[in-house]
Amino acid sequence: MKNFEDLGFTPGILKAIRELGFEQPMPVQENVIPLMLSDECDIIALAQTGTGKTAAFGLPLVQATDTESNNVQSLILCPTRELCMQITNDLADYSKHTGRLKILAVYGGASIDNQIRALKKGVHIIVATPGRLIDLIGRGAAKLSTVTTVILDEADEMLNMGFLDSINEILEEVPSGRRTLLFSATMSKEIATIARKYMSDPVEITIGTKNATAENVSHSYYLVHAKDKYKVLKRIADSEPGIYGIIFCRTRKETQEVASMLIEDGYNADALHGDLSQAQRDTVMQKFRVRNLQLLVATDVAARGLDVDDLTHVINFSLPEDLEVYTHRSGRTGRAGKKGISLSLVNLREKYIINQLEKKVKKAFKALPIPTGSEICSKQLLNWIKKIETVVTEHQEIENFLPEIEEKLSNLDREELIRRVVSLQFDRFLDDYRHGEELKSPIEGREDEFRKGGRKGSGKSYEGTFKRLFINLGKTDGFFPEQLIELINKNTTGKKIPIGKIDLLKTFSFFEVDTDHADEIINALNNAKFNDRRVAVEIAQEKTDDHSSGDRSDRKKAKWSDRRPDRKRSGKNESFRRDFKKDKKHGKREYKKNNR
Repeated sequence: MKNFEDLGFTPGILKAIRELGFEQPMPVQENVIPLMLSDECDIIALAQTGTGKTAAFGLPLVQATDTESNNVQSLILCPTRELCMQITNDLADYSKHTGRLKILAVYGGASIDNQIRALKKGVHIIVATPGRLIDLIGRGAAKLSTVTTVILDEADEMLNMGFLDSINEILEEVPSGRRTLLFSATMSKEIATIARKYMSDPVEITIGTKNATAENVSHSYYLVHAKDKYKVLKRIADSEPGIYGIIFCRTRKETQEVASMLIEDGYNADALHGDLSQAQRDTVMQKFRVRNLQLLVATDVAARGLDVDDLTHVINFSLPEDLEVYTHRSGRTGRAGKKGISLSLVNLREKYIINQLEKKVKKAFKALPIPTGSEICSKQLLNWIKKIETVVTEHQEIENFLPEIEEKLSNLDREELIRRVVSLQFDRFLDDYRHGEELKSPIEGREDEFRKGGRKGSGKSYEGTFKRLFINLGKTDGFFPEQLIELINKNTTGKKIPIGKIDLLKTFSFFEVDTDHADEIINALNNAKFNDRRVAVEIAQEKTDDHSSGDRSDRKKAKWSDRRPDRKRSGKNESFRRDFKKDKKHGKREYKKNNR
């Protein structure tokens, strides 16, 4: 392996590298840096987040910049404000001893007037989010005609967030002879299209396996009842005293609810989602970076740009709809050569996703037993004892209080003192787990059967068939799988009713239940209310053969007249189709708007 001294850096850059504590180049740095310093070729670098990509392009970029010129020479595009600020700070660290390099971070949520003034004074490198840069180009403030190097960082994330049109517009503004470098965790068809359109015979560098997760991340899951998800989450946190992780949820509402319950139960936790102001987001992320928070509950969009190298766990409270998102989630742990753990809470209706994820990440997922109360108390006790063994006691102030303390405790023998101290420390755990019920997997002892379970939409449960039902609640009502499970549990007799596939649309939904329980569910839910709205449930009318069978989605195969029993085919059905397509892209549009 080469040293940084062997890569051709100037003394000023090497001094900054030593001050930053860099010892040996990481694989992506060892491959990219020589090409950037000695060649003018375009480069595609495929590597997971946290593998040192910023230094790979940042160090040679700083060295190659002519600080005597007052023109914009390099443009770095990235998906989020947080990543934009992080890259800017890293470049400032790299250039500490190399002259007066001017770097400007351009992102939404900050004063555009200040950014315009800085551009007028002259900058060498612009680090920007696409939305705000488009605004500055439109105002004539950002002139890119002198740019010689363009870097697309986290390109796959930018495309996932809907920035393709903005990227195309920006790349049309820079000279055709510029050098382009593309950094991405995955190589999607969209990434390949950008490469073909805007890059000239790029050299492709792949660190690890293309489109795979980090090698040092283990993947496991807990099979749980949907109603027990939060209880299992608590047990995971309690069984890992040193946990420092991100809990991913699918919706803002779910994110806030989980975070609020954790805080109420005494955990150092907080929420990160799109309903927070930028100032609130910055505060939460800073608290998490400095470990004032142990658990961060976040949506995928809100967590983008949060860069932390030493996460121990990523927990999927809700599995993502897009398998590609799982790769990004799990890639947030196991960085910088450290071990990482990716855990998922999975219920029966998600049985098909595990097999799909195993193919995606090319790793086997291990089924874990839900931690028992005895195991949790044992781990917490041993962790506390370890702290006692290693605590520093050289505090002179304590000596003054020891005589009085010894006198107060003199009537207690050694065993009784230990017993009382332990009881005081473990009140919460003892209350929660000493006499509490043990949680069991829905198919405990049948994990093999679960792993071989039917594909999505197979219409079959383990003991019988499913009946497809219509319900008059959808996403606009704040109605998601967790709410459906809760509604069923609350209004039935407490039996464990198998739930199959759930299709959520904007104003109504479909779900499958075991045929033997269909009538019971219909009768129970038709007398129920959800957020003060009367619930209506009935058997879904199907004009074609079993739409729930096969690999394709019901949304594509079923006739529109089948969607809602009380509506005829009409122009309104096209409205439903448009609403569904818009709903899938809602998060991308909203995030893009907020970052302009």
